[in-house]
Amino acid sequence: MSQYLPKQFKTKPLALIVAMSLGFMSNSALAQEEADAEEEFETIVITASKRSTGLQETPIAVTVTSAKDILQTKVLDIGDLQSLVPTLRVTPLQRSTNTNFSIRGFGNGTNNTGIEPSVGVFIDGVYRSRAAAQIGDLPRLQQIEILSGPQSTLFGKNASAGVINVRTQAPSFNLEGKVEATLGNYNQQILKGFVTNAITDDLAFSLSGGMNTRDGYTKSVVGLGDINDKDRWNLRGQFLYEPTEDVSFRFIADYSEIDEHCCTVADVINGPTTAAVQALGGVVLDAAEPFGFESALNIDPNNKIEDGGISLQIDVDYDTFAFTSITAMRNNKSDYLVDVDYTSLDILTEEGHTDIDTFTQEFRLFSTGDNKFDWMVGGFYFNETVDTGDTLFYGTGTRNFFNVLGFGALFPGVEGIYGLPPNSFFAADQYINSEFMQDNESYSLFVSLDYDLSDALTATLGVSYTNDEKEVTIESDNTEILSSIDFTSTPTVLAIPLSQFPPLAPFIPTLQSVQFLPPQLVFPNSLESGKSSDSKTTWSLRLAYEVNKNVNIFATAATGFKGTSWNLSRDTRPFPGDQAALAAAGLLRANQSYGTRFAGPEESEVYELGIKTRFRNAAINLTAFDQTIKGFQSSTFVGTGFVLANAGQQSTKGVEFDSTFNVSDSVDITIAGMLLDPIYDSFIGASGLNGPIDLSGEKPLGISERTLNAGITYNFEFDNGMFGYIRTDYQYESEVGLVANVPPEITRAVSTINASAGLTMENGLSFQIYVRNLNNDEYYLSAFPPPIQSGSFNAYPNQPRLFGASVSFEF
Repeated sequence: MSQYLPKQFKTKPLALIVAMSLGFMSNSALAQEEADAEEEFETIVITASKRSTGLQETPIAVTVTSAKDILQTKVLDIGDLQSLVPTLRVTPLQRSTNTNFSIRGFGNGTNNTGIEPSVGVFIDGVYRSRAAAQIGDLPRLQQIEILSGPQSTLFGKNASAGVINVRTQAPSFNLEGKVEATLGNYNQQILKGFVTNAITDDLAFSLSGGMNTRDGYTKSVVGLGDINDKDRWNLRGQFLYEPTEDVSFRFIADYSEIDEHCCTVADVINGPTTAAVQALGGVVLDAAEPFGFESALNIDPNNKIEDGGISLQIDVDYDTFAFTSITAMRNNKSDYLVDVDYTSLDILTEEGHTDIDTFTQEFRLFSTGDNKFDWMVGGFYFNETVDTGDTLFYGTGTRNFFNVLGFGALFPGVEGIYGLPPNSFFAADQYINSEFMQDNESYSLFVSLDYDLSDALTATLGVSYTNDEKEVTIESDNTEILSSIDFTSTPTVLAIPLSQFPPLAPFIPTLQSVQFLPPQLVFPNSLESGKSSDSKTTWSLRLAYEVNKNVNIFATAATGFKGTSWNLSRDTRPFPGDQAALAAAGLLRANQSYGTRFAGPEESEVYELGIKTRFRNAAINLTAFDQTIKGFQSSTFVGTGFVLANAGQQSTKGVEFDSTFNVSDSVDITIAGMLLDPIYDSFIGASGLNGPIDLSGEKPLGISERTLNAGITYNFEFDNGMFGYIRTDYQYESEVGLVANVPPEITRAVSTINASAGLTMENGLSFQIYVRNLNNDEYYLSAFPPPIQSGSFNAYPNQPRLFGASVSFEF
């Protein structure tokens, strides 16, 4: 689960963790005995501190998941990783392109492309700025490190809540290879493999690739295609050039494609507008069966992603110091077409695109050898261009939908007063198009200093300066006529406003209630530059004390930073405080509405006290923390778009632990968990369903207070050289609400069992069977209000039971 050793260390239950740790520390004789046996264990090397260090000696709260753990549990992509790491939460959203990562309950990054994640994702040292660039079958892994808490000092921008650090294996100078085929339910077919070998004495290569297809497990009730299918492939090539023993060049090129119908949406609460849809012959799913895995969409939700890039890492080892350079260029393109009213009636359809070009460059210079004083200096440069946009189309059923709701007698009269043709309001093919461009340039400079205050006590000081600049433009084209009419001011067609027509004046509030998306005020304009410039110095201070060879304790104080995020959605609006200035400048649009253009920077801080222990039959790591983010960038979907706002302060106090315990030569147990006490210390003006609300003192939605991951593995071996395993894993998350101010049925509680078994022959042939969600656990991933259906709520259900069998050959 956390760290793999020859005999995977496992642990005892949570109630015994602290007692065991203190007991081991106080029993010096036992500690010495275990220290004598240290050679039995393989050192787990991590790069959480931007240099290769041992896990137990690194004073950072980090959970390590080995390639073997991922292989045994059949983790197919990063989304499955949370079944092994309790501190990590991975939430898929409306499309295959959108995934939200959170660590210790902190994280953001939604369907709004402008919001960069607070959890930074790095693959082989290269920063991936958007979730779409992280989706895909995991490559030939070495291990995955989950770093909890702010990591801005060494990992640059957008690591204010933590880091996911993925490391893959470099090419080998010996011939190695593997091919694996998997068949599963819902006609799942997976084929992947790799080969690596030397080309010359100093040049090696590796080539890996895979394809993953599966039928959708959600059936259309109106005769369309299945939803939540898999159709993706990837290819990755590497060269490793080592002209001398002190110099190496590692070049990586990768490309992947996804073309899927995603994602399953369940009806949880059917509001009063449901009757209108049904009256017109539309199908609305039964809210009493949210896990029936049925779809009533009028089109197949199509998602296409193309992601690729190249990187070059240069490592040079001098006598007393070393140099590392990582240069990368990446491109990510995605397109989608989605039925966003989630009924079979053609009311609203959304089409969108995103094209992201990213260039990153990192330099590090650091001391080597066994020194009393170690140092590291470096810099990170980031340049990214985002071209994104979406179009919301009204369908053939939109006008009829509003007619049934009671507008049928009202619209014709208003259209006549304004001289508009009949059926002008909510006519089919009217649209609201928003196009955004964002240029982002950022750099950071950092230094990290380690000093041995004694043979056992080491102090680490890190300081980083980050500068982040963004420039954003928006273009908008709105052909929806109703929302462009100001019913309280003098209209352009007539000499008097509608309010002067007594028969219709009382209906003005009703008409205004369906003016969902009035014309946008585009920018830059004379008052809004569309630019942001943020800079911040962050720091970290750690003390690490080696009690003995088996026990290390550490204390940490650190800060983090993430720059301004812009609201790149159709709901971007001027701030309310700008109303007078906009009026004076003559910039106000008809029915001008207000909201947010951007959310200011996030600033985080954490205080930690941790212990890392390793013994003959056990390894136990525990960290207590107090973590706060000021100005947390909250993004809330309100039915028509996203409202972006800064929470005054969000904090959480808690404890996280991961442990392994070797019961016998054959049985290993893993237990890891987290206890959280999250709260909005201050959040005035949070986005509610009916306007701004005050969430100060409330628990944040979607953050479970208790999580637990546990597993047991039985290893066996035959006399003929065959060996195998049987493994069961359990994932638990306590119940938590997902949507504010709604009935209690929209909650999330997880209690999932996964299982697998494998057998490996002496000749390299292996067989494996697996089942994910063995107990068919049912829970929601997230929930939201659908557009123009007041009182209704939808949710994304988790996947049903999936199982399969694999055969592989490794040489």
